[in-house]
Amino acid sequence: QVQLVESGGGLVQAGGSLRLSCAASGRILSINAMGWYRQAPGKQRELVATITSGGSTNYADSVKDGFTISRDNAKNTVWLQMTSLKPEDTAVYYCNAGGVLLSGSSRLREVWGQGTLVTVSS
Repeated sequence: QVQLVESGGGLVQAGGSLRLSCAASGRILSINAMGWYRQAPGKQRELVATITSGGSTNYADSVKDGFTISRDNAKNTVWLQMTSLKPEDTAVYYCNAGGVLLSGSSRLREVWGQGTLVTVSS
């Protein structure tokens, strides 16, 4: 199977920075898209940013100026560099891998990480 392990969350003051990491492990042949989603208390999960294996990126409008997503295909790892953080960025951040192809299988899978909490204090 496939597992996503996230790290890098924590408490930061407004205006500060954090870098989230997510590494996928398992018998992975390829991953189409990797990304980050977040869920704030009392709100629905929302897209933050995604990146394809070819490097195409997509960002939520609310994070375009301060967040950068990057990826290492060989390591099946994706990062989210967050700068100029605001209290409204407080949420649990989830890593997502879509179009995951495993050795010995032709089925594409979607996998979610367990989430990492980011708290931005004012």
